[in-house]
Amino acid sequence: MQVILLERVAKLGQMGEIVDVKAGYARNFLLPLGKAKTASEANLAAFEAQKAQLEARNLETKKEAEALAEKLDGQQFIVIRSASDAGALYGSVTPRDAAEAATEAGFSIDKKQVALIAPIKELGLHALAVKLHPEVEVEIKMNVARSQEEAELQASGKSIQELAAEEEAAAEFEIAELFDDIGSAASDDDDAPAAEAPAEES
Repeated sequence: MQVILLERVAKLGQMGEIVDVKAGYARNFLLPLGKAKTASEANLAAFEAQKAQLEARNLETKKEAEALAEKLDGQQFIVIRSASDAGALYGSVTPRDAAEAATEAGFSIDKKQVALIAPIKELGLHALAVKLHPEVEVEIKMNVARSQEEAELQASGKSIQELAAEEEAAAEFEIAELFDDIGSAASDDDDAPAAEAPAEES
């Protein structure tokens, strides 16, 4: 199926190009999202008539996207989730969660603009791509933690494994100290003079 691209589409082409695509891709994605029109004679004529207007609108939205990109690129957003001791999430963090976290922080982002580089199924810092415009993309990070405190520690560069190892070491140290205290108390008892047995009456 041939379509005219109304904007730049990754791996397809630039605005105004006529490209061949699968009918399902056109019907389910390109046409309903306004990224393309079927390449009929009427649509070609309409596109040529509106080309200057479309290019001007594209330039304006690109400038807006670039302004937002300067503020958004490299930002880190915290998402609090329940997880196992090993750091595996009970569920996952979705593009919707990322968009909501960014929007709450004052950035207007739609979940459709967020692309997960890999599924987020464990605690830690995760990179995501945000497509603000067909020609403008930035990277943000999701700080997925069980608590605000844990998120702050992760942001400082500590992984869940390191935090767990530190907690385990601290617990082992406390246990060792407890046993030392018990051992020294027992040793004090051994050093104490034994009570004299009462003399037997003859």
